[in-house]
Amino acid sequence: MMRFRHQSHRYQPLRREAIAGLFVLLFPVLLPCLFTPFSHASPSTFSEWNVPKPRHLPLLRSALQRESSNGEQSDLWTPLADQGWRPSLGSVNTPSVPLKSEGYLQVFLDGGLNQQRMGICDAVAVAKILNATLVIPHLEVNPVWQDSSSFMDIFDVDHFINVLKDDISIVKELPDEFSWSTREYYATAIRATRIKRAPVHASANWYLENVLPVLQSYGIAAISPFSHRLSFDNLPNEIQQLRCKVNFKALFFVPHIRALGDAVVHRLRYPYGESEALSTSYLRETTDQNEKQNPQKFVVLHLRFDKDMAAHSACDFGGGKAEKLALAKYRQTIWQGRVLNSQFTDEELRSQGRCPLTPEEIGLLLAALGFDNSTRLYLASHNVLFLGNLVYGGEARISTLRTLFPLMEEKKSLASSEERVHIKGKASLLAAVDYYVAMQSDIFVSASPGNMHNALVGHRTFENRKTIRPNMALLGQLFLNKSITWSEFRQAVVEGHQNRQGQLRLRKPKQSIYTYPAPDCMCQA
Repeated sequence: MMRFRHQSHRYQPLRREAIAGLFVLLFPVLLPCLFTPFSHASPSTFSEWNVPKPRHLPLLRSALQRESSNGEQSDLWTPLADQGWRPSLGSVNTPSVPLKSEGYLQVFLDGGLNQQRMGICDAVAVAKILNATLVIPHLEVNPVWQDSSSFMDIFDVDHFINVLKDDISIVKELPDEFSWSTREYYATAIRATRIKRAPVHASANWYLENVLPVLQSYGIAAISPFSHRLSFDNLPNEIQQLRCKVNFKALFFVPHIRALGDAVVHRLRYPYGESEALSTSYLRETTDQNEKQNPQKFVVLHLRFDKDMAAHSACDFGGGKAEKLALAKYRQTIWQGRVLNSQFTDEELRSQGRCPLTPEEIGLLLAALGFDNSTRLYLASHNVLFLGNLVYGGEARISTLRTLFPLMEEKKSLASSEERVHIKGKASLLAAVDYYVAMQSDIFVSASPGNMHNALVGHRTFENRKTIRPNMALLGQLFLNKSITWSEFRQAVVEGHQNRQGQLRLRKPKQSIYTYPAPDCMCQA
């Protein structure tokens, strides 16, 4: 069997290496003349990608010299205390599938993996409301990600059907008499069986009044688009709990994703051993060597800082005039300039917490919270192999974070190309591995809000796992203060995040049940 040796030569937390790394970062800044000929060679090509200068250099210098006490480290890694809430899905388990279905329900889901995940949960709920038979949802090819992965490529379909067998009827495909009902059929003309005007966050009554008659007349109804098409409020408890049952119990990733995820987690926990390459029958085994090691703790950082997010935020990220012009052009091309944040100044946006954290800023946040350069950090979703989701600014933007946390890992550094062959170039499958690893981590933190952040916050709340939610408004104001000392910054960060480390928050009206599962899907013990 092929063997993949995980390299561990970087794993000595030496401050000298960190200082050397800082010098490398500052070299282009201190001696710009050496880099001028290259950057001027083709302004249209290189001007947007000039090596970003550290924007918070005094804080960065102090962070590289930081020391953490044993007590501080212990507090950071302490699991969440019992908060007195338990998952509550019991009422959904009673068999309740009616003998006669009203017809077949099809849904077409766009967006990325986590938006589609929420759409799947809503589709099950709508099928329940309508007493319809759900056809396994169709996942659209996203125009940015260009991933054609189907439901069955990502999720264990047999597990999905089995977990929900007492709640709704589900089929993998339509019977022959309805085989004409395809995406291509609905794309060519207006069809009586397609519902294309479902309002965002529609009520249960809307579906009963507008979709049920179509089911009863034709035996089938296809809803497209469907994302975010079911309200979070004024629904029966049975429906709310069913949504959570789908999200937290029915949606299991396919075996090869779970196997790769297990391998990545294993190598994060036991970094110094030699790991076997995966096969389709891979099962993680604890070796004699691993029995002698104590499993190490690790943080998963979801770093989404792509050009799409940078442009939409309308914030200034220190790339100078060239970067501002490039992002403005991108906004005009993608959104025809209609971006709400464009009407505010950078200072106003940062004070309101509307600017995504750069890799440098999320690194300073983690350092201020007490994570030192021996922290094992797994970087989720930064290396997806399509242009839209690469870190804006490339490796140069990442290098500051890597200097602060030299034990930073990702899929490529922890798994061989042979092990990653089934997910290569597949954005949804890559995201699925990251989601799986994030659910096994000791701590999860996201650099900016988004669908993956929301999905993992909800899932980890359901399982009472520690999750750090950055206080974006506080951090924006702190980073605007160019005279702030490391001591002042650190104190403000620690105090501002004391109650943002996984403490349960009850859902408010209009908030997503997938981000805030309590009290709908959890009860006080």
